[in-house]
Parts: sequence; structure tokens; C-alpha cells
Amino acid sequence: MMNVEKIRADFPILKRTVNGKPLVYFDNAATSQTPQIVIDTIVDYYSNYNANIHRGVHTLSQEATDKYEEARIKIQHHFNAKNAYEIILTSGTTHSINMVASGFASLLKKDDEIIVSALEHHSNIVPWQMLCEKTGAILKVIPMLENGSLDMKVYHNLINEKTKLVFCNHVSNALGTINPIEEIIETAHKFNAAVLIDGAQATPHIKPDVQALNVDFYVASAHKLCGPTGVGLLYSKQEWLEKLPPYQGGGEMIDTVTFEKTTYAGLPHKFEAGTPNICGGIAFGAAIDYMNSIGFDSIAAYEEALLKYGTEELLKIEGVKIFGTTAKKTAVISFNVGTIHPYDIGTILDKLGIAVRTGHHCAQPIMDFYKIPGTIRASFSFYNTKEEIDIFITALKRAVNMFS
Repeated sequence: MMNVEKIRADFPILKRTVNGKPLVYFDNAATSQTPQIVIDTIVDYYSNYNANIHRGVHTLSQEATDKYEEARIKIQHHFNAKNAYEIILTSGTTHSINMVASGFASLLKKDDEIIVSALEHHSNIVPWQMLCEKTGAILKVIPMLENGSLDMKVYHNLINEKTKLVFCNHVSNALGTINPIEEIIETAHKFNAAVLIDGAQATPHIKPDVQALNVDFYVASAHKLCGPTGVGLLYSKQEWLEKLPPYQGGGEMIDTVTFEKTTYAGLPHKFEAGTPNICGGIAFGAAIDYMNSIGFDSIAAYEEALLKYGTEELLKIEGVKIFGTTAKKTAVISFNVGTIHPYDIGTILDKLGIAVRTGHHCAQPIMDFYKIPGTIRASFSFYNTKEEIDIFITALKRAVNMFS
């Protein structure tokens, strides 16, 4: 049983007020809050062993290198990658996706096909469109259904021997839908197609096992997992990392350099050009330790209860329409109230100390499907409470009444 009050005490920001009201933070799908232990890790790095990593013979460099590589191993174990060098540390999910898209530019040819789902964040749409423009490959889309799930029958009809890549998010950031990635991966592999799963929205709620999934690429961001911004990961099977060319040239990713020829470093350094976000990587490891100390089974059960309670209370308000009603979803409620613009509701809620996200959530195709400009998105985390949901519901009613 989680001690939520004890957990909340770990997050200093939850003690602050906004516009004279206690902060109610329901924008966790955009970024999670950061516990004190992760903040302390960041301060400790800059206070005690701030130095560039790898190749330095002095003590600070060696200490920083050890901490950074220890964090990589923590991430490896968390995602159950076979090898630590299959974990590439990046600036985040978007960077990770672009690395793979760039690498495949040399592997695809005209009329090859790639498949993406209709539920994607723009960062898992635009790079593939750019890739198609470069290579002449054809982009196909798995359509969505009214309840916010994917039309898997169409997926099975779309995929064929020309399919080289399939991309799908594990969880929709706009709707909270948990996609059937096991089926997507298994089907793609029957046609020898590679699969990239965008785990940015899943990893705060689900502990993925990349070996059990047999996924080719899995990407995520630390800032969704109680870690800092500006750092994330690309997991890739070793065979793909060896096959893909480097994403960037520079220091760290080389073996030897002459003006006649350069040879590249081994994994993972081949894909980690330049000075990385050293502090961010170390803090990412600390954040994973923190969340595992709570336990992802406990997190999932608690957030499921919050989702159920929040959904029930919202539906008691006249005019509320929830988008994304599939049974398998994370603690995200995307909704509108009548014809009131989401931005107007969000602005009033902010005046009352409540942080929600409004707009298209970088998922315009989803909003186009529903023929709406955007939604109000309340997203819960394990440090939120039912009492906060009650405050949110009261404030929402107040906001709605202002437009009636």
C-alpha cells in the first residue's frame, strides 16, 4: 500500500501555491515533477564532481564517468536491455526518434513502405514524413476508432512485404490509450519489418521489458519519469546499432581521425557525439531508482483508482464529453465541456491553482478526427490524490458556470 502523503513530501514543488491557492498539478503527461532525491543528485554533481567524462585521467573526470555509466546500467536493467551499450543516451524522445529516422535514410529506397499510427505525437509523425521525402518511401497510417483505439484490422491489411518500418506509441499522450504493441511488433516481424515504439507516455506508468517485447527500438524521456528535462534514451537491438550510420559527427563518437579517413567508436559511443548531458544522465538513473523504490505495480494500481474516480466525477458535470474511452488506458482524461473552448477553461483553472494542459497536445490528427480544436487534458501521477480531484471538479464547475 502506497503512503501517498509520504511520497508527496518528497516533491518540494507540491508545497507551493499558485495564484494564492495550493498547487494542484494535473499536467503530468507533459512533464512529471521532480523528487528531492533527484534534485539533490543534480546539486551534488555540480557541487562535487562536475567534469567532462571519458578519457580524462583526473579524479573528477573518472568520478563523473563512473556515475554516468552506472546510470546507463540502471537504465539497462530497468528496461531489461540485453547489453548496456544498447542504451543510447539522448536529449529525449524526439532526439531518439530522429536518430533512427536519419539512420534509415540510407537503408530505404523508393516505394518502400513505412507504417505509423493515427494516435501519434507530432514527433513520431514529422520525422517519418521527412524520411519519405528524402527516400521516396510511402507513409501509411493505421486509422483510429471513435473510442480512441487503433483499427487493428486495417493494420493487418496494410502491412506487407514492402513494409520496412512500423512506428507506434505505447500510450497516446492525447488520450491515454494503451496500444496493443505486442501484436503490432509480432505482426511486423512476420514481414521482417523493424518496429519503433515511442514509450514517452508509457514509461511513467508501465515498466517495459524490451527483450520480452522483442522490439527493435524503444524511446523515452527522463522528464516524464521524475527526472530532468533534456535527457532520454534510445534502446536499440545491437544488430540495428551496428547497421545504422552515426547520427552526428564530432568528439566521442570516433575511434581514429585523419584528414584522409575517420573510423567510428564502438557502441554506445558511435551515437553519442559531443559532450552529453552528464548531470541529466546521472539524475535519470536516480529518478529510475526512486520510481522503482515505490514499485510500478503499486503506481499502476493507485493511478487506475485515480482515473476511475476522476472519470466518474467528471461525467457528473453536464456537457462533459471524454475523448478516449477505451478500457485500456493510463491516468489521462481528455475532455471538453459543451462548446466552451478548452483554453478558456484552462485559464480559469489556473487562476484557481490547478494546472491542466489545453490544446491539441501535439496530436493534431487526433483532434481533426474528432473535429475539435483541442481538449482539456487532466493527467494524474502517483503523487496526486482524490482530494485534489475534488478540488479540480469544484473549480471546473465554477469555470463552466461562468460561461452558462
